[in-house]
Amino acid sequence: MFESAELGHSISKKSFDKKVPILRANLLDTQYDLSQAANFPVIILIGGVDGAGKSETVSVLNEWMNPRHIYTHAFGELSDEERDRPPNWRFWRALPPKGKIGILYGSWYSAPILRRVYGKTNNDRLDQSIEKIVRLERMLTDEGALIFKFWFHLSKDQQKQRLKALEKSEKTRWRVTPTDWERFELYDKFRKISEHTLRQTSMAASPWVVVEGADHYYRSLTVGNIILEAIRKRLDKPQRQRRVEAPPIVPSIDNLKLLRTLNLRQKITKSKYESELEKYQGKLKLLARHDKFKKMSSIVVFEGVDAGGKGGAIRRVTAALDARYCHIIPIAAPSDEERAQPYLWRFWRQLPRRGRVAIFDRSWYGRVLVERVEGYCTPADWMRAYTEINDFEAELVEHRSIVVKFWLAIDKDEQLKRFKEREKTRFKRFKITPDDWRNRKKWDEYESAVCDMVDRTSTEIAPWTLVEANDKYYARVKILKTLCREIEAGLDK
Repeated sequence: MFESAELGHSISKKSFDKKVPILRANLLDTQYDLSQAANFPVIILIGGVDGAGKSETVSVLNEWMNPRHIYTHAFGELSDEERDRPPNWRFWRALPPKGKIGILYGSWYSAPILRRVYGKTNNDRLDQSIEKIVRLERMLTDEGALIFKFWFHLSKDQQKQRLKALEKSEKTRWRVTPTDWERFELYDKFRKISEHTLRQTSMAASPWVVVEGADHYYRSLTVGNIILEAIRKRLDKPQRQRRVEAPPIVPSIDNLKLLRTLNLRQKITKSKYESELEKYQGKLKLLARHDKFKKMSSIVVFEGVDAGGKGGAIRRVTAALDARYCHIIPIAAPSDEERAQPYLWRFWRQLPRRGRVAIFDRSWYGRVLVERVEGYCTPADWMRAYTEINDFEAELVEHRSIVVKFWLAIDKDEQLKRFKEREKTRFKRFKITPDDWRNRKKWDEYESAVCDMVDRTSTEIAPWTLVEANDKYYARVKILKTLCREIEAGLDK
C-alpha cells in the first residue's frame, strides 16, 4: 500500500505559494457552509510514521481554517480517568458535533498497532481489534459522519534522514525522543503490521489515504485538497436516505409473545417484603464495598412500561449504596447538543469509573423502543441499532463492567389503575403526562418492540431480566436479588 508514497512526491515553493491562498479561501467558505448546514460532522484521523509531518499537518489545518470550529485532540498515554473506562471512551468524548470538524491525532488505530509491534498481542488479537474498528467506523458513517483517514508515510531512509535533520536544529531537537529512535529500529515490523491494518480497514465509506510525508508543500496541499473536495461534495449533494436491505421483522404467526408468558400475579406479603428488602439491601451494600469491586464497575439499566415501578425500584437499590459512588442517570428526549452527536454518544459520556455504579433510568434502548414505535428514526436506524447496542455492551463487559438490565412488566389493567392513582395523588401528579396516555394507545406496538428487543439483545454477557411488576413488593425484591447475584458472579470471575 505504500509504494506510491515512496516516489519522491514534491511541490515547488512557488507553486505552493500560488495555490495556497485559493485553497485557504475555499476551505474557509466550505467550513462556514458546513457550520451553517450542521448536517454532519467531519472526523479527520491522523496517523503514520514518526517524523512524516503529522503534527505539522495538524497545525496547517488549524491555520488554514477557523480553529474555533475545529476540535483538535492529541492522544497520548491513558490518564487514570481514561483507564477506568473502556478504551474507546476517550475517543467518543472527542467526537465533533454536526457542523464541526474533529482532528484526532492518534486514534483508535494507535494502541492495537503498537501492542502488536511490541509483541504484547498476537495476530488474532490484532484482527479482533481491527474488526471492532470496522464496526465502529461503520456505525459512525451510518450516523452520517464524514471520516478522513490520513496515513503519513516515509521510507526507512527518509525517516532516518528526517529524524537526524530534526535533531540537528536547535528549534526542532525537542521533537525527537528516544522513543522515536526505538521505533525506527522496528521500522520493518511497523510497516508490515500497519500495512495489514490499513488494508483491512480501508472501506468504501472511510478509505485510507496514504500521503508521502517528505515534502511539506506536497503533503499540505494534498491533504487540504482532499478535505475540501470531499466536504464540498457532501454539502452540494447530500446523501440519500439509506434503505433497509434486510427482511423486515414480522410478528409471530401464532401471536405468542414473550411478555404474555409472564406470570404477573406473583405476590409477596408486606412482612416478607420488609424482611427480604433488608436482607438484600444489606448484601448489596457489602458487595459494593468489596475490594474486588474497586477494579470493576456496574451499569444497571431500568426499562419498562410507563408506571411500571422503575422509580420505586431504583430508590430501593440506591438506598443500599454509598451516594458518593452511585450515579442515577435519567434519560429523556435528547437535547440539541445530544442530537448533534451519534446516537450512543450521550451514553458513552456517562459511563462510570471503576468502583462505581451507574443506574440508567431508561437507556440506549430508546432507539429500538420509543424511537421505533413513534417513528423518530428510520427502520434502517433501529434495525442496525441491535448490533450497535450489543457491540457497546460487549465493550463494557470486556472492560470488567457488570451490566444488569431489567424490564419491568405490568398488564394494561394495572397500568390504568396506577395512572388514575397518580392523577388523584398530589405528590404523584408530576409522574403522569399526556405522553403516557398517548403511549398507552400503542400498547401492542410497544409490546412487539419489547419482544424483539429482548430476542436480539439478551446476550450471554448481558442478559435481560424480565420482572413481573404488578406487585411492587415482588418486583423490588426480585431486582435486588438479581443485582446481588450478578455482582457476586462478577466478583468471582
